[in-house]
Amino acid sequence: MNGHPVLVSTEHEDPTADLVIAELNRRRVPVLRLDPGKDLPGIVTLAARFGADGLTGALRVGDRAAELGKVRALYHRRPSPHLPATEDQADRFSAHETRRGLGGVLAALPDCLYLSHPQAIARAEYKPEQLSVAARFGLPVPETLITNDPAVARSFTSGRPTIYKPLHAAPYHVGGEPAGIWAAVVDPVDIDNQVTGCTHLFQEQVPKVFDVRAVVVGDQVFCSLIRAPEGVVDWRSAYRYLTYEAIGCPDSVRSALLLFLSEFGLKFGAFDFAVTADGEWWFLECNPNGQWAWLEHAAQLPITTAIADLLENGESA
Repeated sequence: MNGHPVLVSTEHEDPTADLVIAELNRRRVPVLRLDPGKDLPGIVTLAARFGADGLTGALRVGDRAAELGKVRALYHRRPSPHLPATEDQADRFSAHETRRGLGGVLAALPDCLYLSHPQAIARAEYKPEQLSVAARFGLPVPETLITNDPAVARSFTSGRPTIYKPLHAAPYHVGGEPAGIWAAVVDPVDIDNQVTGCTHLFQEQVPKVFDVRAVVVGDQVFCSLIRAPEGVVDWRSAYRYLTYEAIGCPDSVRSALLLFLSEFGLKFGAFDFAVTADGEWWFLECNPNGQWAWLEHAAQLPITTAIADLLENGESA
């Protein structure tokens, strides 16, 4: 592959990545796409060498190849996890070796812009640290409890509107179909000893009048106001009833978001806020690899262009 390619690491079906790849193709920027969790063994061949000259060698996907020392940017979207083909010990060993080998090489590309670095994304997925960092940079954070103690949970949720939400958006299925675990109001009487089975996140419910998703690409901030029907706690549970409009980001919030990304070493973040009647933006969470494609059309936000600009310019950006 001639020139300095952009690597796109994501699952085989990713309409969001497709938008960015189409824009890069339109600009004649070379792109090499792969799904590390599924393409090796398979169509991926890796030959990476480390020595006095640093990292050299090539990554081949099918009949196309990229020189590892010339990759301008890696768009780390949503690659499949490295799972063993079976529970056989040899298959488990192979999956771990591929994760450390291919994943390690992709994390060590010289002079490469990462959107974002896989290890930075992994760190930023921990919500407790998110809340701590957001508060340190001046963003209002709802009172939050993380516990596996039922008595402590009942005490926290008594006398105040409280929601529960998962600490991690892991794959979840009901009857074999994909499902989501949405934020939901908690009644203290429903808290029992099952809470001891794992840690739970309980959070004071913000009396919001609308939600905002703020998508940050580099130093650009794109915000969409999201209105859900009255009584809906988690807008993600009611997509078909939502309305959107672009909204400006307060200067103090924008500054905090850029500091937040810098703290975690990220180039991208999808932030969720609950906004109250007095105009206060309450930080809820950041998804370091969150979805944004539907907002581009719904709220007329040029996010594809911003991402393509960053990837095209690479480390010079």
